[in-house]
Amino acid sequence: MSGRVYNFSAGPACLPRPVLEQAQKDIGEIFDSGMSVLELSHRGKEFDRITAETFEACHAVTKIPDDYTVFWMQGGATSQCYLVPANFLAHDRTADYFQTGKWAKDSIKEAPLYGKCHICASGEDTNYSTIPTGNAVSYSDNPVYVHFTANNTIMGTEFHADPSPPDGSFLVCDASSNIFSKPIDITKYGLIYAGAQKNLGPAGITLVIARKDLIAEPVRDLPTMMQFRKHAEKEGRFNTPPTFGVYLMGRVFRWITEQGGLEAMAQRNQARANILYTFLDSQDFYIPHATPESRSNMNITFRCPTPELDKAFITGATERGLRELKGHRSIGGMRASMYNAFPTEGAEALVSYMKEFARQHASAAASS
Repeated sequence: MSGRVYNFSAGPACLPRPVLEQAQKDIGEIFDSGMSVLELSHRGKEFDRITAETFEACHAVTKIPDDYTVFWMQGGATSQCYLVPANFLAHDRTADYFQTGKWAKDSIKEAPLYGKCHICASGEDTNYSTIPTGNAVSYSDNPVYVHFTANNTIMGTEFHADPSPPDGSFLVCDASSNIFSKPIDITKYGLIYAGAQKNLGPAGITLVIARKDLIAEPVRDLPTMMQFRKHAEKEGRFNTPPTFGVYLMGRVFRWITEQGGLEAMAQRNQARANILYTFLDSQDFYIPHATPESRSNMNITFRCPTPELDKAFITGATERGLRELKGHRSIGGMRASMYNAFPTEGAEALVSYMKEFARQHASAAASS
């Protein structure tokens, strides 16, 4: 492998290089089977082994209690937006949602199809630059569950402490963009879901971790494919799963463990993010979006003094091998996404370019 760029994409994101190199070999042939990993039957003994190894590797990353189950589904986090209320929210009950950006709003949009939805906190009045906490949070009476999006890729904000749901309710978390980036206490949650394409593997597979009692029986009659319990019972193989995604996710789990586990991931991610944040806080050319107390370690968002300079910045960055820095269309500017596998050298290269660009365009910014 040569000519690699620094890929700042919010997803699909860069994967660990050792994982890619092992995958190259296994695409040729795996387990002396005479077959590629891409050709294995999802009911065959080779894929039985892959499934077992992926489960084992996931449990090695973080302690998953016996009363929880792990499985995978298709449809990304977007499908979970409706699957969660379909399985848990009866028509006469209420679920509480944190409204912290686009992906949280996608979940909120689906909930009223099944039951009542209460916005317990919103960052809309600050254009989602901060995570609402304290008195800004107002739960409904007796919600079934409280849903939050742990990290907001577009706005560059992240929950640094889990919400505390009312007694009798449970937490549901969309952890797609910061899953396994730091230690996690599974027992705080009723259900966690995460699209794999940021920290866990390729696009097309979603990891789900759920408390067994909560998914034992959906609150309404549902098509079989919509029932969490069916996917859990079949170890993610109720229908043909994205087999390569399962394989690659297992390899990423093992890579995390080999790197020192979630504590090491957290230290690495914080140190890498600090490279950019320290620079942003030391200058007055670039304008960060997220407030300091709500900043994400996964997605760092900022802009230049003008949209024209934003465009020039992205063009110059691309020429230097700093790819996929364009911010989401809803906010503009730039977004540097740096998940677990992103190299620290990439953050250093970006800051070096940012300094150079600011020096070259300071006069244009001053006259704007």
